Amino acid sequence: MTLKTWYRVREDGARLEADLRLPDGEAPRGVVLLLHGFKGFKDWGFFPWLAETLTRAGLATVTPNFSLNGMGGSGEVFRDLDGFARNTFTREQEEIALLVEALRAGEIFPDPPRWLGLFGHSRGGGQAILAAHRHGVDALVTWAAVASFHRWTPEEQAQWRTSGRIHVMNQRTGQALPLDRTLLDDLDAHAAHLDIEKAAGALTTPWLLVHGKADPVVLMSDALRLVAQNPQAQPLFLDAAGHTLGATHPLAEIPDTLHQAAQATLAHFVDHLEVRSGVA
Repeated sequence: MTLKTWYRVREDGARLEADLRLPDGEAPRGVVLLLHGFKGFKDWGFFPWLAETLTRAGLATVTPNFSLNGMGGSGEVFRDLDGFARNTFTREQEEIALLVEALRAGEIFPDPPRWLGLFGHSRGGGQAILAAHRHGVDALVTWAAVASFHRWTPEEQAQWRTSGRIHVMNQRTGQALPLDRTLLDDLDAHAAHLDIEKAAGALTTPWLLVHGKADPVVLMSDALRLVAQNPQAQPLFLDAAGHTLGATHPLAEIPDTLHQAAQATLAHFVDHLEVRSGVA
C-alpha cells in the first residue's frame, strides 16, 4: 500500500488536504472518497483503519480534511478557530465537487478512476448524500448520517442571530469551537441545495445506510427519515451501537459493531465498484 498526500490551497489561503492510499500491484479502477463530519478530521478514530481496509481489498481511497472543518497536520486541537467559525455547508459541498472533479480529471491519481464511491459519517454522511445525487457516483455508504443540517432549536437560532456567534464544546480537546451566524445564513440561503431528504429521495445510487440504534448524537429517527425517502436504500441498524459504532480516538481496538459495519461497507463497495482493471 502506498500513502501520499494531496492538497489544494483555496482562494482564501485555507488548505484542502487529503490522504491518498493506493493498493500494491495493478492500478485500481475504483476509488472511494471518505468524508468526515462536524468536529471530525481525516485521522480521527476509524478513518485511517477503514481506508486501509478498503485499500487492502484493491480500492484506492481519498480521505480529506475539509479546509475549515478538519484539523490540519497531525495536531490534536483545531488550530484555526476563526476559520472553523466561518465554515459553511456550501463550502464543504464546493470542496467535495473540487475533489470529484480532480479525481475524474486525473489530477489526484495518474489514471482517472472508472468507478467512484462515496462514504460519509454523521454530517459527512449528509454531505455524501447530497454529493452522490449531484455528481452521479457509483456507490454510497453512510454511517450515522444526518437527515437535515438543522440541528438547533428556534430559540438557539434566535440567540445565535442576535449575538452573531455561538460556541460548541469539543469534548475530546476541551476547546470551545466558534460558529459564526454565516453558517445559519448559508443554510437559509441555500435551503433547496442543502435538502438532504430531497436528495435521498432522488438517489438511484446503490446505498448502504448504517446506523447505531443507541446513537445519542444523530438519533435513529434521522435514519428512518432517510429510509422513508428512499426505500431502495439498504439499511443496517446495529443494536447497542452509538454514534461512532464503538470506535474511539485513538482507535485502540476494533469492537464488534465497528467490524460489522466495516465488513458490510467493504462488501458494498466491492459489489458496486470495479476493484481492479481486470475485474468486471
